Amino acid sequence: MRVTVGQINTTNGDYETNTAGIIRAIEQARKDRSDIVVLPEAAVQGYTSLDWFLDRDVARCALQPLEKIIEATKGLTAIVGTIRPNDLPTGRRLYNSAAIIRDQKLIGFADKTLLPEYDVFDDPRYFEPSRERRLFTAGDCKLGVAVCEDFWNDKTFWKERLYHQDPADELIAMGAEILLSINASPFNKGKMGQRCAMVSHRARTSKLPIVFVNLVGGNDGIIFDGASIVADCEGKIILQAPPFEEFFGTVDLECGVADERCLPGDDMETVRSALVLGIHDYARKNRFTKAVLGLSGGLDSAVVAALACEALGANNVLAVMMPSPYSSRSSTDDSVELGRRLGMKVIEHPITKPFEVMLDELKLPPPSAGNGSHATENLQSRLRGNMLMTISNAEGRLLLSTGNKSELALGYCTLYGDTNGGLAVIGDVLKTEVYALARHLNRDREVIPTSIIEKRPSAELAPGQFDDQSLPPYDKLDPILQMYFEDKATPEEIIAAGNDSTMVYDILNRAESPANEFKRRQLPPTLIISRNAIGIGRRRPVTHHYRRDPLKC
Repeated sequence: MRVTVGQINTTNGDYETNTAGIIRAIEQARKDRSDIVVLPEAAVQGYTSLDWFLDRDVARCALQPLEKIIEATKGLTAIVGTIRPNDLPTGRRLYNSAAIIRDQKLIGFADKTLLPEYDVFDDPRYFEPSRERRLFTAGDCKLGVAVCEDFWNDKTFWKERLYHQDPADELIAMGAEILLSINASPFNKGKMGQRCAMVSHRARTSKLPIVFVNLVGGNDGIIFDGASIVADCEGKIILQAPPFEEFFGTVDLECGVADERCLPGDDMETVRSALVLGIHDYARKNRFTKAVLGLSGGLDSAVVAALACEALGANNVLAVMMPSPYSSRSSTDDSVELGRRLGMKVIEHPITKPFEVMLDELKLPPPSAGNGSHATENLQSRLRGNMLMTISNAEGRLLLSTGNKSELALGYCTLYGDTNGGLAVIGDVLKTEVYALARHLNRDREVIPTSIIEKRPSAELAPGQFDDQSLPPYDKLDPILQMYFEDKATPEEIIAAGNDSTMVYDILNRAESPANEFKRRQLPPTLIISRNAIGIGRRRPVTHHYRRDPLKC
């Protein structure tokens, strides 16, 4: 049996382009004399379409785009992710399905049963769960088709499971001879290796070949990495699709030859690739060709500038220096040098004069050493945000926000200032990870000047101001934030890991304060690289009186 993997990059609601990508994969399968071609989950509509799936006209017309796809399947079988109407009078109005098409005929649908509602997922809001399983045939071979989550509940692989039911296991028990899993599985650190182990384990224990096809591309802040996998009946990975790019590949399921390609082993390389793809696709799919960002001479803006130049081309990125009376000369020099190394345009618009005008108008004293005012400090940031938004409007540029996750978690940012933007590039990257990413970018040559990496972090909004005067040292802060946000650890678990108890409770209460949640609600879409990220998958009320207290349970 020859199978073609169609790892395509889809855009929500772009039926024409999505259908064209599906048909390209079908044509490649025919060229390769393949028996089956497999496309990702919701490939026709795009998986992160959210409440578009609640609109009655979208639901009513869900199957229309399949007509062109069906016509293109002469001589082979296609497994295509789509949504379809639920014709019953009760339940959600849609199913999340795989359409099984054979030789220009729609044979039927495999509907998704397990509907995730954790992290970025909210399937029960849109879809009715399937209550039945069926097999399909290709030639003499029985096919079991599982839609994403239906494959992810193997009791022999996972220590903890969300569901009692395992639809993939049911398909195996029914006599499936090949298991085909279509997915829209988002990227996060370490997940590609986890998927690979999961697929290999299921193939080995079931003694069946498995085809696991995943979506690729960025949609809003969610990044799909692709990295599709085919395993033979012994669990050997015989096809490993490259991550973060479209890919059409064909393999004989009986070949027994391991794919020489392997998943990237360096987490920073996968993070870099994910962020570059996220910037590129967010700009392209929202019809931006150019970007702008504020360049402070600090590490965060330098890393964002480097990623943006890689994603969009240096000639399409504009960096704006906006020194205030408290900006150091080294910050300006470092910004100019970074622009030279990256090949991007750097311009200067000082904010000293407008800052002085506003201080005079509002009768505010300027910040002094050791006696900075939040109002006057934030005023500088908001002047910069105003300037950047005006350039964005005037020149049609996407404004990239440069705040990191450590700052955003504790509200160390200015609403309507440095939080302005169309996309938060490193809003899910802890400060210590920003350092690691900078060193990774410099692995072959010094892209980011060492002077930027080594300088003491500072917002430079008051004389003698440094981050560690307002925040704990990042090497102590970030492990606590990582355990809390990404691992959902309790305060007791974080303290047991060797963290100071007073610091833990202080950090968690700052992170969860209403004022900081209010800021995070108004952030631009954030590129997600971790589990349980700050962003679309994390839900907290702004108004609350919850507080972590070591004396209370």
